[in-house]
Amino acid sequence: MTYQIKNILWATDFSYESTTALAYASYLSNHYKAKITALHVVPDFAPALYETRGVVVAELIAKQEKSREKAFKKLQKLSEQKGIKFAKIIVETGSAGAKIPEVAEKEKCQLIAIGRKGMSALEKIFIGSVANQVLRRSKVPVLVSPRRRGTPKVENILVPTDFSEAEERERNYAWMLASTLKANLTMLYILELYDFKFSPAEVKKMMDEALKKLKSSKKKKGNFEINEAVVRDLNAPAGIVTYAAKHQFDLIVMSTCVSPLERFFLGSTTEKVIAYSTVPVLALPAAYCKR
Repeated sequence: MTYQIKNILWATDFSYESTTALAYASYLSNHYKAKITALHVVPDFAPALYETRGVVVAELIAKQEKSREKAFKKLQKLSEQKGIKFAKIIVETGSAGAKIPEVAEKEKCQLIAIGRKGMSALEKIFIGSVANQVLRRSKVPVLVSPRRRGTPKVENILVPTDFSEAEERERNYAWMLASTLKANLTMLYILELYDFKFSPAEVKKMMDEALKKLKSSKKKKGNFEINEAVVRDLNAPAGIVTYAAKHQFDLIVMSTCVSPLERFFLGSTTEKVIAYSTVPVLALPAAYCKR
């Protein structure tokens, strides 16, 4: 499989987080000589509203069209302000979680860049954030950016692993990024102990075995440094988020490959990391890992 990035879809709701996502899209675009396609999705009105009187429907459509025109002009102005030339500006109507992956596939994009935007606790329980909806539907990697200041840089990449089948795809993608960006890689395994009690000797033995397995993983040669680390924590998401922040990583690369049932009730480890990480996460969705 080729890991070339030729077209990046930047999806925006004009939030601060999406502006950060644009900065990262531009950073990657410069390194890969890729073009950036800008997208904004105007929310559609509830279908029931369209079943009312014709004059009301006309008013709704007019409001929607006005929002589309306003968004298009706003994207043009943003392009001028940021000095970023978009290959294409697209304004769609509908559900952002569904439209973003749809447009990415239609425009043959190899990466989606999106901001992490919070929702209410109730919304997260029932439908998840737009970023999570995109991740669950996308066939290409998704870069999710939290609110972050400063100019983007990617010099140190963290690659959490659980020794699953997706590990090789995850590692290969990280290798590609490290080679192009001249960034160092750290392979991380979290020894999840939850609240079980183990003796110090038992914990050390488990950590040593995990580190040995990490070091024995197949590696490619590259112009970057490769490190391995094993840390203990109550659970994987907490361990990854804490380790990334403590050691000031610039990017986390990980896959999300759990069953739909697990994702519905618990959410994948990747989704939980995205929710709490102060570091951007480049997630490889399940559909991408299975290709």
